[in-house]
Amino acid sequence: MSAKSVGIPDGTEVRIPLSKLKKSPKNARKTPHSEAAIEALAASIAAKGILQNLIVEPEVDGEGAATGFFCVTIGEGRRLAQLLRVKRKEIRKSEPIRCVVDTANDPHEISLDENVTREKMHPADEFEAFRKLADERGFGVEDIAARFGVTAHVVRQRLRLGAVSPRLMQLYRDGDLTLEQLMAFAITDDHARQEALYERLPFDPDASTIRRLLTETHVPATDRRVRFVGLEAYMEAGGTVLRDLFTEDRGGYLEDVALLDLLVTAKLGREADALRAAEGWRWTEAYLDFPHAHGMRRVYPHAVVLSSEDEASLAAAHAEFDRLTEQHQTAEELPDDVAARFGELEAEIDRLEAMRTAYDAEDVARGGAFVILNHDGTLRIERGFIRPQDEKPETETGQQSDVGARDEEDREGEEAAPDGEDDEGASEEEDEDRPLSDALVRDLTAHRTLGLRLNLSEQPDVAIVAVTHALAAQIFYFGANAHVVGIQPVNCDLAAHAAEIEDTPAGKAWSDRHANWARQMPKDVAGLWEFVAELDHDSRMALFAHCVSLTVNAVKLPFDRRPRALAAARRLAEAVALDMTRYWRPTVRSYLGRVTKAGILEAVREGVGGEAAERLSDMKKAGMAQAAEQLLAATGWLPALLRTAASQGLTDVQGEAQGSELRAEAAE
Repeated sequence: MSAKSVGIPDGTEVRIPLSKLKKSPKNARKTPHSEAAIEALAASIAAKGILQNLIVEPEVDGEGAATGFFCVTIGEGRRLAQLLRVKRKEIRKSEPIRCVVDTANDPHEISLDENVTREKMHPADEFEAFRKLADERGFGVEDIAARFGVTAHVVRQRLRLGAVSPRLMQLYRDGDLTLEQLMAFAITDDHARQEALYERLPFDPDASTIRRLLTETHVPATDRRVRFVGLEAYMEAGGTVLRDLFTEDRGGYLEDVALLDLLVTAKLGREADALRAAEGWRWTEAYLDFPHAHGMRRVYPHAVVLSSEDEASLAAAHAEFDRLTEQHQTAEELPDDVAARFGELEAEIDRLEAMRTAYDAEDVARGGAFVILNHDGTLRIERGFIRPQDEKPETETGQQSDVGARDEEDREGEEAAPDGEDDEGASEEEDEDRPLSDALVRDLTAHRTLGLRLNLSEQPDVAIVAVTHALAAQIFYFGANAHVVGIQPVNCDLAAHAAEIEDTPAGKAWSDRHANWARQMPKDVAGLWEFVAELDHDSRMALFAHCVSLTVNAVKLPFDRRPRALAAARRLAEAVALDMTRYWRPTVRSYLGRVTKAGILEAVREGVGGEAAERLSDMKKAGMAQAAEQLLAATGWLPALLRTAASQGLTDVQGEAQGSELRAEAAE
C-alpha cells in the first residue's frame, strides 16, 4: 500500500507518537541489540535528541486497511532507547518521534543497506573526538560519560588514548601500530618520551615490552617500600603516580623514586629511634636489607622465670581464652565485644610469653639492633649484635690466659739464663725456681696431644663431646673465648647467595632452632664443657648435628673449583635422604620467571606432560610462567640442581602420572 492510501505522501517527515511505533517484521537485523548499545543510545538521545530520523511504513491489516500504527524499518535501536527512557520516566509513551514515511523502497533491502554499507569511524578519530570535547568544550569525564552512555572509566581510557603523540596516532591509523601497542604507549602523556622509545624499539614489540620500558625508572605500587610508607603518605608529600588505564596496574607506578626513598629512610629511622628508646639498646640502625657483612658477634636472649604475679596473669588469660573459645565454638560470627576481647587476650598472652626470655642487661647496654624493611613491606627487627669495639676487654672478664702468663714468665727466665747455656746446664736449684722452658713445654704438650688423640679415637662418646664443644664454642662465642680445640667450622651465610631465603618457612625454622640453642648456652664459655657433657645423649647429638650442619656449604658459585666438595655434598644429600619438595617449590619468583620460555616449557613437560607444555607454547612469557606455576604446584617437580638420586625416580613417576591423567582427561 502506498503512503497516499493512508493520507501521508511518500517521503514526508512526520512526528508519530512513540506508542504508535512497532518493530518491523521485515527488518534485516534479527539479532537483538545489546543492552549496552541501547543504554548508550538512550544517553545520547537524552543529551542531544534523535539526530537521525526513523524510517517507517504504515501498518495495514489483511485487507489493506491502515491500523494506525507504523513499522520501523530503520531506527529500531532508537525506538528501543526511547522505550527505555519511558521506563525510566524520562518521557511519556506519547512522546512524538521524528520519522520519514517510506513505502517506495523494499523495507528489508533498505534495513540491510543501512547496516552493510556504512563504515564505522576509525578508533583514532573517536579518541581524538573525545579529547576535543574535554579540551575545547570543557566537558568533564562524568559529563561525557552521561552524554554517550558509557562508563567514566571508558571515557578516561579514550581521553588517554586521544592524548598520545600525533605521530604515533598516525602510525596507528596507517596500521603500523596495533591498538594494544598504542594503549601501552598511553601509560605516559610525555610525547617526546613516547616517540624516543618508539625509535629504539625492536621490530613489532609486544605491548608488555613497551609498558615495561616506559616504567623502568618508576616504582610499582606493590613495591615493599610503598607498602611500608603507604601510597597516601607518598602522595601527600607531593609524589605523583602514573596509572595504566588499560591493565591491572595494582595502584600504578610511583614517579618520584627519590621522594619515596626519603620517606622510607625517615620512617625506618623513626622506628629505630623508638626501638632504642623502648628497649634501651646502645644503638639501633635502619637498613632496607639486612647487612650480612656486619662483622659483629650476636647474642641471644636467655630463659627467664616469670614472677608469680605474671604466671598467675598468664594462667588467667589462657583460662579466659579457653572459656570464650568453648562458649562460641559453634557461632558463625563473633559479637563485636567478644571479638575485641579475644584480641585483648591474645595480645596479653603474647606479651607475657615474650617475658619468658630476656637479653642480659649488659648485652643490651653495649649491643644493638637492626631495623630492616622486610620483603613484604613489614618491619623486621634483628636484635643482639655486639660491635667489636664494644666487646669487653679481656682483662675485665678476669679470664687472662694462663698460657700467656706462663709465656711472660718463660721470657723472664730465659733472660736470666747466661748466654750459651742451655736448660740442661742449669743447676738443680735453678730448675726448682724457674718455670719450664718453651722448648720443653712444646715437647710435653705435643706428647700430651698425641695421647689425647689416641685415647679420644677409642672413645666416641667423649669425641662427640669434644667436637661439639669446639663447634659450639666457635659458633656461639666470640674472640678469645672461642679459641678451644682446633676444629673450625666455616659458616656459609646463605642469605648472601639467595635473596629472602631467611624469610622462607625453612629459613624461619632454622632461625628458631638456632635461637633455641643460643638461649640455652651458658653466658660464659668457661661453663660450656660442663653444659655439653651434662646433656643427655639425644640432646648432645642434636646439638652436635646442629653445629656440624652449619659447616655444610653446597653453594655452587661462578668459576667454582670445588668438584670434590660438591660431589661430597651430593653424597651427603643421599645419605640424609634430602627431599627438597619440603623446602622449595617452583614459582614465578623462585624459578619460572627467571628462566627462558624454553625452560618453562621443559619444566611443564617434565612435571606435567607434553600436552600441557604444548598448550602453553603460544603464550607470552609472563602468562606462561603464571600458568606453569599453577600446573606444577601439586606435582613435586624440581630442577636438576635440587634433585637427589632418591627423589629423581619419584619425580619421574609423578610426571608420568600427571601426563597420563591429562591424556585421560583429553580422551574423555
